Amino acid sequence: MISGRCAACKYLRRRCPSDCIFFPYFPPNNPERFASVHRIYGASNVAKMLQQLPHHLRGEAADTLCYEAECRTQDCVYGCVKTISQLHQEINKAECQLAKTRAEIAFISSNGGQGRTTATSTSLPITSSTQL
Repeated sequence: MISGRCAACKYLRRRCPSDCIFFPYFPPNNPERFASVHRIYGASNVAKMLQQLPHHLRGEAADTLCYEAECRTQDCVYGCVKTISQLHQEINKAECQLAKTRAEIAFISSNGGQGRTTATSTSLPITSSTQL
């Protein structure tokens, strides 16, 4: 019954009980997934975290733990915080661009139609080819 063990039980070299907490989230065909999580968090801590969650959230939690462990393995200082910081910077940049665009729309609207241009021409920079 060796082929019926999950990746966690294979890695830990133990029998896989019928009610194994790891079996649904760490399939036997992907042992690297559990190995990275185990290196960072430890098997008992992962088991405790999964047991404390409702069944419908455990899959997402296992995916998150796996992602965070892989990030921590790639960048031992920042881990997934680096990715989160980059995404926050992109959000801030997009919000600034949105505010700028709204201000341009308000300015054009307040002119009462004078110097009205198309939406695409206001967002494009003026170059020598467009100044004919």
